[in-house]
Amino acid sequence: MKKHILIVFILLLGHWSCKEKDVVPEKEKLTGYVNTFTGTDGPGNTYPGAVLPFGMVQLSPDNGLPGWDRIAGYYWPDSTIAGFSHTHLSGTGAGDMYDLLLMPLNSRFTESLTQEGRYRPYSKFSHDKEEASPGYYAVDLLSSGIKAELTTTSRVGFHRYAFPEDKNSQLILDLGYSLNWDAPVDTKITIEDGQTISGYRKSTGWARDQRVFFVAKFSKPFENIQLSQNSEQKDTTSVNGKFTRFAANYSTEMGEEILVKVALSSASIEGARKNLEAEMPHWDFDQTVSNAKNMWERYLSKIKVEGTKAQKELFYTNMYHCYLTPSLHSDVDGDYKGADGKVHKAEGYNKYDTFSLWDTFRATHPLYTLLNQRETEDIIKSFLSHYDETGLLPVWSMAGNETNMMIGYHAVPVIVDAYFKGIPMDAEKALRVCVASATEKGRQIDMYMELGYVPTGEDHENWSVSKTLEYAYDDWCIARLAKALGENETEKIFLKRADNWKNLYDDSSTFFRPKDKDGNFSSPFSPKAYTREFCESNAWQYFWFVPHDMNDLIDTLGKKRFEQKLDSMFTYYPTAGDKLPIFSTGMIGQYAHGNEPSHHVSYLYNAIGKPWKTQQMVRKIIETQYSTEPDGYCGNEDCGQMSAWLVFSSLGMYPTNPADGIYSLTSPLFEEAVIDLENGKQFKISVENQSKTNSYIQEITLNGKPYQQLTITHQQIIDGGELHFVLGAEPNRELINLGL
Repeated sequence: MKKHILIVFILLLGHWSCKEKDVVPEKEKLTGYVNTFTGTDGPGNTYPGAVLPFGMVQLSPDNGLPGWDRIAGYYWPDSTIAGFSHTHLSGTGAGDMYDLLLMPLNSRFTESLTQEGRYRPYSKFSHDKEEASPGYYAVDLLSSGIKAELTTTSRVGFHRYAFPEDKNSQLILDLGYSLNWDAPVDTKITIEDGQTISGYRKSTGWARDQRVFFVAKFSKPFENIQLSQNSEQKDTTSVNGKFTRFAANYSTEMGEEILVKVALSSASIEGARKNLEAEMPHWDFDQTVSNAKNMWERYLSKIKVEGTKAQKELFYTNMYHCYLTPSLHSDVDGDYKGADGKVHKAEGYNKYDTFSLWDTFRATHPLYTLLNQRETEDIIKSFLSHYDETGLLPVWSMAGNETNMMIGYHAVPVIVDAYFKGIPMDAEKALRVCVASATEKGRQIDMYMELGYVPTGEDHENWSVSKTLEYAYDDWCIARLAKALGENETEKIFLKRADNWKNLYDDSSTFFRPKDKDGNFSSPFSPKAYTREFCESNAWQYFWFVPHDMNDLIDTLGKKRFEQKLDSMFTYYPTAGDKLPIFSTGMIGQYAHGNEPSHHVSYLYNAIGKPWKTQQMVRKIIETQYSTEPDGYCGNEDCGQMSAWLVFSSLGMYPTNPADGIYSLTSPLFEEAVIDLENGKQFKISVENQSKTNSYIQEITLNGKPYQQLTITHQQIIDGGELHFVLGAEPNRELINLGL
C-alpha cells in the first residue's frame, strides 16, 4: 500500500512541477529551437517522432518502405506513411525494431502495399501538413482525412486520432509488420475487455531475441473487432502466430477523437500493465504533451547558450539527439529482459540498453559525465548487469541482446572515465569485469594477447589494424583503473598491452600497416585504400588513434613531420578513381567527419603547439558538416556521437582522450554558454569579439586570471567558474598549448 501511495505522490509532484513550468512563454523555451526532422534525409538515419530523454518508447511514423535510407523507418523525401510504430533506432546503420505498428483507417483508403502476401494500407502525406517538436509529432493523413498526433511518457506511447465522418473507421495494430532486418517470429494479441488488448511481439533481426510485451487501451469502446492469425481471420478473443493483426471498427462523427495508450515492457504483459498504470492513468493528451516538453526543457536547459537564432537551433537540435539513446529497458518495478534471455530486476536503478559504444565512448558518454551523472551511474550499473548475464561487458547491446557489432571493448573507457570523475560504482567489480572483457578468447583477442597485435586474415571483416589500436587504448584505460585500485600486477600487464600500437607502426610508410601472424607487413599497401584491415576507414583515418599516447606518436614521427601529415590529412582529397564506401562522408581531404574514427583529429594541432590550426579546422567542420535541414548530418548520427561532437566543439572543448578527464580547447561558437552542473554550481564560457570572422583565440582567462593552457580538466569545470575567451580575426601564434 505504501508503495502505491508513493507512486501516486511522485506522479502528482511531477504533474505539479510541470504545471508550474508551463508559465514559461513558449517562445522562450529551448524546445522551440529543436528541429526533430534534422537527419531524416541524407545519411543521418534519424526519426522525427515522439520520445523522452532516454525513453523506452520511440513513437514515430514509418514510411513502410525498406532500404538504407529508411533504416530509422522514416525518410524525408518519401510521401507515404504506413503507420506509427513504437520502437526505433536513432542514426545507426542497423535496420531493426519498428515494433507494434498502429494505423488509423477508414473507407477512403485506396492505396496499399503487400508484404509476404499480406495487405498493408498506407496514406499519402505532405510535409506542409506535418509538424514535430520534442515529445510531439502530428501529421494529416491525406488519403483518409485523419489527423494523427503522437506523444509519450518514458514507457507509454500515446496516440490521438481525429477522424472525419465515416461508418467504417478503424484502428489497426499489425504485429506482423516488419522492415529491413527485422522479422516477427511469434506474436500474440488478446482482447481483455471492450477497450483493452494485450500481447507481445517477439522478433529477430540484428537483435536476435527481441521481446516487446504490451497493453493497449482505447478511449472509445470497440463497436466490433477482427483478429487475424497468419492472414486468416479468427472468431476468437486471442490469436497467436507469426503474423497477428487486430482491427477495432468504429462509426465516427466529423472531428471525433479516439485515443490509444500503448505501454511497453521487455519483461511481461503485467510489466507493461504496471507501466501504464504508473505513467499514464489518465486520458489527458495535451497534458502529456506539456509534460514531455517540460522534461525536454529540463534536459536541454542544462546548457544555456547565447548567440544567433541559427546557432541556437543548431546547438539544441544536436543536444536533443544526444538524449535519444541509450534507451530505458526496465519497467517501473525494475523487471527487464536480460541478455541471457531471462527476466531480471534492476534493484535501485534504471536499466538502460542500446549502447553503440564504438561510436559513443568518444564524446557522448563524456558529455553525460558532465551533464547527466545520475544517468551515468545507472549506465555503469547496466554495464555490470550485462556482465552478470553474459560474462562480458556490452559491445553493441540493444533490446536485451548483444549484437557483437563493431570492435573494441569500449564499455571500458566509459567505466574508467566515470570512475575518475567520481561517478559512484563498485570499482573492484568494475576492474574485474574490464579485465574479463579484455581477456576473452573471441573477437581475435586471444591472438592479440599472444602476438601483441591482431594479425590480418582472409575473413571479410578482419579489421586487424583497427582492432589492435582500439584494444591498446582500452588496455591503457584498464591499467589506469588498476593503478588507482592498487592492483599493481594488473596495471603492469595492461600498460605493456597499451604499447601494442607500436607493433603495427611501419617506419617506411609512416602508417600503421597490417601484419600477418608471422610478423610480416602485408603488401601491397595503400594508405587511402579501404581494406578489410581497417574498420570502416583507411590507414589515413586510423593513424591518429593513439589517444592515450599521443606524445609518443608525435615523437615517433617528429613534430614537424607530424604537422605535415596532419595538414595532409585535411588536404589530400580522394580522386575520381578511389572507391569510397558508404560511410566515407563529410570528407575534408582524408578526414571523414561522417565516421567516428576521425572525430578527434582536428584537435591534435593543439598537441604540437599550433592551436590556431585546430581553431580554424573545428570552425570549418561546424560550418560545412552540420545544419538543421533534414540532411543536416554528413553521416550516420550514431546514437548521439555526431551530435555530441557538435555540442562539445561549439562550447570550445573536446575530449581527445575520452577517459583522461581532459578537454582540448578551441574557440567557442557562442557569445556565452552556462553549464548547470548537478552539484549545484555553474560553469560559464564567455567570449569577447565573437563573430563569423573572429575564430582565433587571442587570450584566455579562468576565473579572472590569465590562463596559458589549451586544455581544461573535468574537475576544473565541475568546480564551477568562468572561462573567458578573447577572439580575433588572425591567429595568435604566441598562444601555445602547455596542457598536453
